[in-house]
Amino acid sequence: MTVNLTGKDIISIQELSREEILAVLENARSLKNTPQPKLLENYVMGSCFYEPSTRTRLSFETAMQRLGGRVVGFADPTVTSTKKGETLYDSTRIIGQYVDVIVMRHPLEGSARRASEATEKPILNGGDGTNQHPTQTLLDLFTIDECQNKLEDLDIALVGDLKYGRTTHSLAQALIHFNSHLYFVAPDSLQMPNYICEELKAKNIKFSLHEKIDDVIDKVDILYMTRIQGERFADQIEYQKIKNIFVLNAKMLENVRPNLNILHPLPRVGEITTDVDTTKHAYYFEQAENGLYVRQALLAMVLGKLNK
Repeated sequence: MTVNLTGKDIISIQELSREEILAVLENARSLKNTPQPKLLENYVMGSCFYEPSTRTRLSFETAMQRLGGRVVGFADPTVTSTKKGETLYDSTRIIGQYVDVIVMRHPLEGSARRASEATEKPILNGGDGTNQHPTQTLLDLFTIDECQNKLEDLDIALVGDLKYGRTTHSLAQALIHFNSHLYFVAPDSLQMPNYICEELKAKNIKFSLHEKIDDVIDKVDILYMTRIQGERFADQIEYQKIKNIFVLNAKMLENVRPNLNILHPLPRVGEITTDVDTTKHAYYFEQAENGLYVRQALLAMVLGKLNK
């Protein structure tokens, strides 16, 4: 089956079929093994970050440049006409006239969808509020496949802020394609949203809710840690109460499965101690690097330079 993503917006992981996901991962694997430094020569990417980012922004910009393309954009919306009151729609319509593809992060849910209505150029969602982060999910899947040598039938725990964590929302939805057994570890106030749980039930995906890492750590192949997102809390007193509720250290790994890998979308703010970094189970730095290859694949595919 040929997969063609030319001109396609990447807004939500739900809009990608299993075949499209696997095609992105295959292209990413190819680019990791065999760089193509001129593949996107003469193309320009607009990098529009209305919210702070390190890995997503820099990996996208590096991805474009390492494929021979160029980058324009901003990492601080206060230096743009947004400060003057220009709407996202108008800004995107103008930017779309200057570039071939737009990568965007924005604090408001639904912003990437709104931006896609303003331009015919492909929009790649680098995170919209607490909603979706599809490119992170694709690099997560790539990394899981790389370290486990498969995607099917894995036991996977998602730990931390599952209410506000857009990375865990997207990943849980994507794993529907691969018959995973999911363990959601979070305090009740930060558990996975009901609408995602209902989606999993409708697809007969096994999942369970837990409040402690110790309840699941010896049962899983992947432990996906996330930080408690203080910037999403309206009540900072409540955040202070639970910000350190989950902390993973090396001693906790004594009885885990030999093949366990620990992932984290980063940044970490204390939920994984540094003694875990040197264990054979840590794979979050490799995960971050893989963002480069997955984003290269996406850019090349939506610009019509790679198909599978």
